[in-house]
Amino acid sequence: MTGVDNIRSGHVVASSTLNSESSVCISAKKNELADTDNSMVSLSQQSKDIDEISNKIAILPTFDTVKVKEIKKAINNGSYTVDSEKLADNMIKFEKELGGL
Repeated sequence: MTGVDNIRSGHVVASSTLNSESSVCISAKKNELADTDNSMVSLSQQSKDIDEISNKIAILPTFDTVKVKEIKKAINNGSYTVDSEKLADNMIKFEKELGGL
């Protein structure tokens, strides 16, 4: 039985040594990361331009309100007409565009 106990105690010592070494490595990594916290990041002019354009687009209306009002008015007074040929052509064009996806 003493042989078994010696194996166990040796295992505990080895584990303890590994844990100590791991702690040292983790501490060293934390110190490395702390040293690099003062890093600076700069954005390219192109990135800044894209951000500016994106912000401008975000405030634009998603549809033409004047055109919508005109169409509503035409529908309400009965003067709105549908060009069935144009509508069919646009539907076919749209379906073809979706086919490429």
